Amino acid sequence: MGFFGKLFTWWDGATLGTALELKRIGRKVGTDTLGNVYYEAKKGGRRFVAYSGPNDASRIPPDWHGWLHHQIDGLPDEALPPAPKFLKEPTGILTGTPLAYRPSGAIERGRQRAAASGDYEAWTPDQG
Repeated sequence: MGFFGKLFTWWDGATLGTALELKRIGRKVGTDTLGNVYYEAKKGGRRFVAYSGPNDASRIPPDWHGWLHHQIDGLPDEALPPAPKFLKEPTGILTGTPLAYRPSGAIERGRQRAAASGDYEAWTPDQG
């Protein structure tokens, strides 16, 4: 996104005004693996995030989410134990994307629903 995009749009990362304001009122405390930058206010203890891409809260890793909401005092790298080896990287919200879950009867999968068993009777309203 070019200079004018950063100047006026808010939905795809921080605008130029927001980035300048964050640097004025806060100090940078860290970044995550997705490139989001985290700030803490110089006065008052408020915490902020400047997204590296679309402004989507699901793009904040769980450890930084805890820091933003004052669930941990220190930075995640210092205050939390290392993640277990079996833990997967968090994903964003996949709804509306090709990677979203679609059950076997979904329109996107050809509407092939498993046949109902013999004990199923469709409901019909009383005709009387």
